[in-house]
Amino acid sequence: MTHAPSSNTLGFIVPEPAARPGDTPDFSSIGLKLDSPAPRPDPMCPASDTHTLANSLVRVLNDEHEAQGEWNPGLSAKDLRKGLHIMLKTRLYDVRMFKLQRQGKLSFYMKSMGEEAVAAAAGMALRYEDMLFPSYRQQGLLFARDRDMVDMICHCLSNQRDNLKGRQLPVHYTWKEGNFFSISGNLGTQFPQAVGWAMASAARGEDTVTASWIGDGTTAEGDFHGACTLASVYNAPVILNVVNNQWAISSFSGIAGGNNATFAAKAIGYGLPCLRVDGNDFLAVYAATGWAAERARAGHGATLIETVTYRADAHSTSDDPSRYRPKEEAAAWPLGDPIERLKNHLINLGEWDESRHEALTEALTKEVQANYKKAESYGTLREGPHAPVSSMFEDVYAEQPWHLRRQRQDLGV
Repeated sequence: MTHAPSSNTLGFIVPEPAARPGDTPDFSSIGLKLDSPAPRPDPMCPASDTHTLANSLVRVLNDEHEAQGEWNPGLSAKDLRKGLHIMLKTRLYDVRMFKLQRQGKLSFYMKSMGEEAVAAAAGMALRYEDMLFPSYRQQGLLFARDRDMVDMICHCLSNQRDNLKGRQLPVHYTWKEGNFFSISGNLGTQFPQAVGWAMASAARGEDTVTASWIGDGTTAEGDFHGACTLASVYNAPVILNVVNNQWAISSFSGIAGGNNATFAAKAIGYGLPCLRVDGNDFLAVYAATGWAAERARAGHGATLIETVTYRADAHSTSDDPSRYRPKEEAAAWPLGDPIERLKNHLINLGEWDESRHEALTEALTKEVQANYKKAESYGTLREGPHAPVSSMFEDVYAEQPWHLRRQRQDLGV
């Protein structure tokens, strides 16, 4: 609903998306400059030299799936196939887990369909020792670091092998050994936490980089602004990724200010460098992440990256996107599908073909199915076994306070 001001009264506007259910999808207001190559500044440049990029789009793969421009990272065919493998594995894992939730075998799930390049490319561009503070649509980071899929599924089942002991919703993973911080359902907390971790790493004299991800809607939270201030003032070696997938839970990006300026432009007021990136272009995300990591390791501080992508499916298994956006919107998304784009790029290079892609799809589908069967051997959601009751008193205090000891004694555990 739009409330237009009159000559006699103050007024305000409640932003509305360009299309609602039944309308024709319309992405004309997003400002995607697909025919204007974005320049690649020196990673050690002043932050102000990047500010024009807030209204550009870092892109490597063109519409013919050819790699071009200054941002081309020049990856080998082997690395390109690895990226395709991670993205396809993530999608097939998501599909399987979504079906299991619909069958009542999981309580909740969130897919990353259409956004696989955001996590897969960044995960490959960063070092294993770099610390990750993800949101809940970055499963690809775990696959990029070879996380055991059985452990991931056991967490989603909340069975006895769940490393979070049933204390978190499914897909709110954590993996200390893989430098993957606990995902929080309280959106935005990971941004200031990541900046603090980066500051501590710098204070210890390490050359590791910290990276974090939030959605476009979370930029409206105070944690986002606090993190940007800290990152700028203290020159923290952190990469702050805003995943602009056009929709928060059910509100479009304009509710977070996306109609007034790009999310990359929010960096300008903090004096941070910024990049606006084609989030469905694996090579562009890889290149931008590498640029920001190189800058941070050289002591030049933080970078804010807006990855422009599209949430092609529901926000979660609790959501029905057909109630607030056109059903045809995902198919009309102008940046295409990240898996198809990288697949076709490899085919153009003569390094892939449809038969190999079908074979990989079949192999990964079987891998997901086999890992689920193995995960079930450690317990199911309905029948258990689950983490013991005594575990609710553990892992919080170094020295357990008296009242918790008393409660545990009363329970006899």
